[in-house]
Amino acid sequence: MAHGDITHIDIPADDLGRATAFYRAVFGWDAQEMPGFEGYPMWQAPNKISGGGFGPRDDKLRIPRSYVEVDSIDDALATVVAQGGRVVMEKSEISPTSWWAVFEDTEGNELGLYESDTHAEPQG
Repeated sequence: MAHGDITHIDIPADDLGRATAFYRAVFGWDAQEMPGFEGYPMWQAPNKISGGGFGPRDDKLRIPRSYVEVDSIDDALATVVAQGGRVVMEKSEISPTSWWAVFEDTEGNELGLYESDTHAEPQG
């Protein structure tokens, strides 16, 4: 998978414009309102396949649960912080060739980051 690729996910937001700007800066997601979906900006990942939407936070849409593939967790976390988010869990090893981390965005949502090195030789 490529940097920013994920499956469809709805992300709750208190401020749809702020959320759209945050994710555009962090992952390069293209986000816009589509006819018939006003008030629900739809986003698409760089692969032009993965996508989702930003919905107003309510009792039905409170917590997103997904992980985003990134080229570099370190770089992504630095951008998260620069855009007003915060690191919840620093980069941690899953295996010798994969890592994960958790951040909180400008809307108070926690999302995970996943990085893998498909070119590394597994040790063991």
